[in-house]
Amino acid sequence: MKSLTLLRSIRIRATHRDITGPLQSRSFQPDFVPADPKAKPKKYKLPPFYDPYGPRPPPSDKIIQLAEKIAALPTEERMQIGPTLRERLRHPKMQSVSVEGVDLSAQGGPGAGSAKTEEKVEKTVFDIKLEKFDAAAKIKVIKEVRAFTNLGLKEAKDMVEKVPVVVKQGVTKEEANEIIEKIKAAGGGAVME
Repeated sequence: MKSLTLLRSIRIRATHRDITGPLQSRSFQPDFVPADPKAKPKKYKLPPFYDPYGPRPPPSDKIIQLAEKIAALPTEERMQIGPTLRERLRHPKMQSVSVEGVDLSAQGGPGAGSAKTEEKVEKTVFDIKLEKFDAAAKIKVIKEVRAFTNLGLKEAKDMVEKVPVVVKQGVTKEEANEIIEKIKAAGGGAVME
């Protein structure tokens, strides 16, 4: 009896050919050519830079003439080309990005600091900074911060505990005044920046 079960288990065991199938073996593929062991590897010449779209045709004469005309314009007129094209083609205006007081916008290059101090542009977008709060009114302040930031309870609590901290960015003056009044009513102190 034991030998019968042993023979069955041996016969049932799958072979390699049963697992891979006859067409998955390399010897059954008619187009298979084994690699030459003495062949040297091919060397490919890489392009000087990577262009994901492949080689591009050279610009037309019309484009070259237009580029020469733009290069010949005075600096003030060249600076007006970008906004005019953006308006004409109806592209959305790009928002400037600032990180911890460092301006990363396109005009933030060298020499832009003097131009910014000369121009007094009225600010339309404000940030709200929570500066202080009463320890007894901490829960009320957390609830107010949650109300206008859409944060969870833990995130709002962590934010309030990191005072002074910016709690809301990019709001209008009217909205900022409303939020500051709500924070003051809850027992905190906030300012517009």
